[in-house]
Amino acid sequence: MTSTPPAPRLRATTRPLEQAPDLLALADPSAPLIWTRGDRGCVGIGEVLRLTFTGPRRFSDAAEAWRRIAAAATVDDPVGMPGSGLVALGSFAFADGSAAESVLIVPRVLVARHRGRAWITEVVETSGSGEVGAADEAAERAVLPGDVRVPTLAAETARSAVPAAAEPGEWQGAALRDRELDGGGDSVAAYLAGVREAGERIERGAFEKIVIARQLDGRLPGGSDLRVPLTRLAEHYLDCWTFAVDGLIGASPETLIRSTNGAVSARVLAGTRGRHPEDATRDARARDELLTSAKEQHEHAFAVQSVVTALSPHVRELRTSDEPFPLRLPNVWHLATDLGAALGERSSSIELVGALHPTAAVAGTPTAAAVAAIAELEPFDRGRYSGAVGWIDADGDGEWVIALRCAQLGEPDAETGARSIVASAGGGIVAGSDPTHELGETVSKFRPITEAFAA
Repeated sequence: MTSTPPAPRLRATTRPLEQAPDLLALADPSAPLIWTRGDRGCVGIGEVLRLTFTGPRRFSDAAEAWRRIAAAATVDDPVGMPGSGLVALGSFAFADGSAAESVLIVPRVLVARHRGRAWITEVVETSGSGEVGAADEAAERAVLPGDVRVPTLAAETARSAVPAAAEPGEWQGAALRDRELDGGGDSVAAYLAGVREAGERIERGAFEKIVIARQLDGRLPGGSDLRVPLTRLAEHYLDCWTFAVDGLIGASPETLIRSTNGAVSARVLAGTRGRHPEDATRDARARDELLTSAKEQHEHAFAVQSVVTALSPHVRELRTSDEPFPLRLPNVWHLATDLGAALGERSSSIELVGALHPTAAVAGTPTAAAVAAIAELEPFDRGRYSGAVGWIDADGDGEWVIALRCAQLGEPDAETGARSIVASAGGGIVAGSDPTHELGETVSKFRPITEAFAA
């Protein structure tokens, strides 16, 4: 079931900015729309279009809907950079049968930066004649959440205009705890039982690898400024993309796909050890154990091969790192492999995401068998966790990461404004995996979110 109305006619106008703004400061405190890493990224303000998708065709339906929208759009973009012109930010659910919607959101205003350059894009919906409709004229005069006013780019002076940043809000934080299972029960015990059952099925030959996840949850007080956890993530996880799309907030280290001007790249992460930054000797030992572990190398090889197999029909000149390398993050060491290729047929970045998802890094090998078993062994719907989050432009180029180190916020309570928050983390189970060790790995992977949302 898919919500794909007739393609609206959008007009996107991009103009350069004289200075690169603080993107996080511009985000809506209660509903941020952000994609940032170091000196690159964008922030969306308001919405001019939202598309929702569900079911097994969510990626192909989204790709087709976006192709029609982009073809009907008028784009005035003298900047010509990745992320300029017409852009949508999106997030996709992990499972075909998930109750969570997958979304593409076109912000009313997008402020972006790429290293030393910055720009602002305004998007309005027009009639067939190109005139701005009455609803959009009203929206241009509207005050958006956070008292951020939409700029009008018609005037030459708008080249240096940036919406005013919302004032800093309050923050009380949320304590995340093991989520109570439906009908009660110990979620840690359920996770350990799931890992043991997965190991037994591997021994019986049902699959070679499976990723089993668990969840934490909590309540975030009403009025909390979500720029606080986003800033914490962006400042501590410099090698990750910090994101917020439709209540999904996180910092992912794993680039699922980046497609720009015919060049395609990806980063595969599989194999983990917790960091010990307080003890350099112990930390180095954890890194070396990861590099020399046959189990971790085996798991990593599965993940790389799944990406190579899925990507090969769509690209040319596919190449990978000679050997996995250790990626150091504040909370963990990962085994990492970078891939690069030239785009073959003209596939959009969403179509490439659909071809890759789910990778062995978040599902298992063989994929179909692992995904079916996940539905049995995990006592919850993953929602958008381990799905995809990122952006796409009018040419189909874009950048998408696997939604890891993240949490999903619920809708605010009508009376109190409080919101539910659910965080997820998992690890790859292969022959010989130890349930206690795997539990410890999830603790390390939860750290970015538990620390970001702490009081």
